[in-house]
Order: sequence, then C-alpha cells, then structure tokens
Amino acid sequence: MEGDPPLRLRVFDLNCWAIRYLSKRRQERMRLIGDLLHREDFDLVLLQEVWSEQDYSDLKVKLGGCYPFSHYFRSGVIGSGLCVFSRFPILDTLLYQYSLNGYPYMLQHGDWFCGKSVGLVLAWESASLLTHSSQLHAEYCREKDAYLPHRLVQAWELAQFIRHTSKAADVVLLGGDLNMHPEDVGIRLLRGWTGLQDAFVEATHFEGCEDGCTLVPNNCFTDKSEMLPFPLGIRIDYILYKAMSSYTVKCEELKTTTGAAPGMDFPFSDHEAVIATLHIQREGQAARTTFGTAELALADVVTEARTEVCVGLRVAQRQRYSSGRMAVLALLLLLLQAAATLGVLVGLDAGQPFPKLSFCLLAFLAIAILLLSTGLHLFHTVEVKMLRSTEEQMQMVLRALQERP
Repeated sequence: MEGDPPLRLRVFDLNCWAIRYLSKRRQERMRLIGDLLHREDFDLVLLQEVWSEQDYSDLKVKLGGCYPFSHYFRSGVIGSGLCVFSRFPILDTLLYQYSLNGYPYMLQHGDWFCGKSVGLVLAWESASLLTHSSQLHAEYCREKDAYLPHRLVQAWELAQFIRHTSKAADVVLLGGDLNMHPEDVGIRLLRGWTGLQDAFVEATHFEGCEDGCTLVPNNCFTDKSEMLPFPLGIRIDYILYKAMSSYTVKCEELKTTTGAAPGMDFPFSDHEAVIATLHIQREGQAARTTFGTAELALADVVTEARTEVCVGLRVAQRQRYSSGRMAVLALLLLLLQAAATLGVLVGLDAGQPFPKLSFCLLAFLAIAILLLSTGLHLFHTVEVKMLRSTEEQMQMVLRALQERP
C-alpha cells in the first residue's frame, strides 16, 4: 500500500568469459569475481558465460553466506552459461532456449553448441521481482553480419517471452550480454515491444567507462583489431527494467568496472561489469501504461526488423536448396555405383572392372556428402520455418499496430 518503505536494489551483471581450457586466466578471474561479489553488498547477481558447472559450484560454496539462493541454467551441448545469485528467496525458475542460434558448422564461433537462452528467476522481497538473464548471438563482423537475422529472431523471442511472463510481476529486470549496440534495430525492437527502460539512459548518476561501454579496446583480453572502428569501445551489456502494477522504478546510480581488478594487472573479464542501483517504490494506485504513445515509432522498428528477417529467410531458402541439390546428386552417384556393382555381379561387364580401391573411396565420399548435405538440408529447413514464423508474427503485430485508432 502507499507509504511502504522503498526497496533499494543493487544489481550486478557480468559476462564472465569462463570457458574451460579456452579462456585466459579463467580460474584466477573466477576467484577474483567471487571475492568481489563476497565483498560487495549486491542483491541480485546475473552472470553469463559461466560454461563450467564446477566454476558455478565453487562460486556457490564461496558465496553461500552472502547469497543463499542461486540457480544454474542448463541447455545446449555445453550449457547456457547463465547463473543467478540472489539475496532474496527464489520462488521459481524457467529457461527458454532460442529457436535459432547460428550454424553448427561454424565451429570457430561455437554459439550453436551453447544453446543460447533466456533464464527467468522469480524472487520476492517486498515486491515480486521477475529477473531475466540472457546472452544473444555474437556479432563477429559488423560490416557483414551473417547472424543478424538469427539475433533478431532471438531479440523478438526474448521480447515475447518477457511480455508473456511478466504480467503478474511487480518489477521486471533484464540483464545480460545482448551483443547489440544501443542504436541497433534489435535493441530498439526489444525495448519498444516490452517497454523496458535502459538503466544507463535513465541513471541519475553514472561513473565508469565513457558512454557506458562494456567492451573496451584497452582490455587485455579483447581483440584489438575488432575494436579499431570503436576507439571508445562499445556498449553491449545492459540492465533493463520496468515497473508493473502499482510500482515505480528509478535508477539512482549506474557503474561499470574499469580496467584491472584490484591489485592485479588484468581485468575480471573481457567485458566490464554493469552495476545498477534501483529505487523501487509502491504507489497508491496502479501505474498507467504509456505503451500506445510510441506505437508509430514501434511500427517502424518492427518493419525494419521484419525486412532483415526476410533477407535472412531468402538466404536460408537458397542454402536449403543448395544442400538438397547436393544430397540428390550424391544419391544419384550412389545409385550409379550400385548399378555398376550389380552389372559386374551378374556378368554384364565383360571388360576390366573398375578398380576396387577407387570404387570404394568414391562410394565412401558419396555417402559422406549425402549424410552431410542431408543434415544441412534438414537444418536449413528448420531455419526457414523459424524465420518464416517470426516474419509472420511481426506481420501480425504490424497489422495490429496500424489498425489501432
């Protein structure tokens, strides 16, 4: 009711870059991250890229006295990498794995094997806090972003997931490495469709890296060549929030870590952490929604996103056709070999038979091509379906926005 004491919520978000055997100085950094979390008085801790469950277990043991409630989200081949530590009781959890997540044959990137997802945690203090933690597909090359349609599908699914799960909550939070610049169509789509506010934009006080950047060139773990177009760095890690029902939320302060960890010559991660202090207050009456005030701008954003999804759909259709054609050619080659073998067996070939070794090698090659191309054809068939489904959903939303008086 009105007059209830406000809730001051401190949220910590960090992409830990903790990949076993691949991340540099992983064990040292995880120890330092644990020391920081133990030393600071955070209420919610959202971590991404904690790929090793052993690292999570070690953090859980170390932080048990400060954060008695925690959860690790499992998905994909090597896991989602998402985990949450909370000072408040965790009442429920849910994981949603995105329908598209890159390509399995792009081994050098590996996003497909991670099972990129959004994890939901329902916690309670004096208000019900619906907290989402997520990581979207990485960009890799901004000039020729082959993964943009997949990341837009993920942003759309994340927005839909938040909209459909947050109706009974008092406060909704989203933290994570969204792999999108603030002006990108994906982040504009996510914020416009959910009504989430950006803590960096709304913060009364800010301190940290310039422009709130979380991936900076002077970090010793970043690829300097990839950061050349961005001398100040880029902001791709976010804490977003909104109030539901009769609550209001304001961001009092936002911080990012800067440079090396205390007493060390290397930072906590290749990303800077984001720390937000939120002021949550219950009002006397339900807050009015202002969702309809920006519908025209939202329609433009959805149109832009739908255009990019359609481009991805056409590319996926061409890839499906190419892989299907290759599978048919490999099958025809196998049938010809089978016919030749049958001819030899029944004595129809009076000449010198085809060399057995070459014949067998050709057969194995045809089988390998058939299996690979069939697998790719099935994968791109699913990709086409998911892109088409998202495009149709966006078209329905556009129609609804345009028909509103």
